[in-house]
This record gives sequence, C-alpha cells and structure tokens, in this order.
Amino acid sequence: MALKYSNMLPLGTKMPDFELKNVLDDKVYTSSALMNANPSLIMVICNHCPYVVQYHSEIKRLESDFANDIDFVAISSNDIISYPEDGPIEMKKLFYDLKLSFPYLLDETQEIAKKLKAECTPEFYLYDRDNLLVYRGRMDDSSPGNDINPSAKYLRKAMTSLLNGESISADQQPSMGCSIKWK
Repeated sequence: MALKYSNMLPLGTKMPDFELKNVLDDKVYTSSALMNANPSLIMVICNHCPYVVQYHSEIKRLESDFANDIDFVAISSNDIISYPEDGPIEMKKLFYDLKLSFPYLLDETQEIAKKLKAECTPEFYLYDRDNLLVYRGRMDDSSPGNDINPSAKYLRKAMTSLLNGESISADQQPSMGCSIKWK
C-alpha cells in the first residue's frame, strides 16, 4: 500500500460530464442526474483500499445526515482486471452489506478519474448547486494506524457550510490513500 496524495483539482471547476454504469441496478447513470437544485458529493473510492475501508461508518453517517439535501455518488476507477476485488459484483455486494443507497458507478475506462485528476482512494469532490467545485480533499486527519478516529470533520464542515450559505475555506488538505490502480 503506497501512500498517495490528491492533485487538488482547482476550486470552481465544473463537474465533468459522465455516463457510467451503476453496479447496483446495472443502469447508466449520468452527470445530468446531478444537475438539479441540490449540491453533489462525488467520492472516488474502491472496495479494497484500507483508507476507504476505515471510512465506511463515516460515509454511512454522512449519507444519513445529508442525503435529503446533497446528492451522493461513488465512483470506482480501479483496473478491475488486475484488481478483481474492485469489480462490479464485489462493488454491489459491498454497498448492500453497508446498506448504502446512493449510486456506485464503475469508471471502467478511467476517463472520469482522469477528468477529476484523481490520484488516490478516497477522494471527495463537493459541488455547489451550480455544479462548481467548492471542496476537494480529505475527509479528516485519520488514516489506518495513526490512532485518530474517523470523524469526517473537514468534509462535514464543508457540506454544512455549503448548505447554510456560508463560505468554505479554500485552505483544504489533499486526500490521501492508495493510488488509483491504472490500466
């Protein structure tokens, strides 16, 4: 497990267009579904990364607390040939086991990860109602083995500030985790 940091896509960047398969129902899910009155949270995650696994409870808590006001989408961009544990059957099983109800999309071509300049899992991208990036970076300061319990404090603060019409600090810390498994 090599530690990698995100590139920090510039704030104000427009959400990329995408059409990806939702492994939960095998239907195509498009970015246009997120172009509504709600802000959106896009998470680049995968099944096997310990940096993602440590956040499962926090992701569930965020969905519980914010799903009525923010659209959630998770995207896995790992090479599923070299990493079959990140394949669609396993993705579907994980979300059912975690009882997560938002779309889990397979970025098989890795095109969306490239558009997001994603480098690692997990990475979090929060878009406002105009589909402009207002937060990107880490969930909190925890990581496997550092004795800090996951809290989602940075991401939660950004989401709350966005919903309350408050400014979000541009001083944001990069995500850290396992590198995306490129083809």
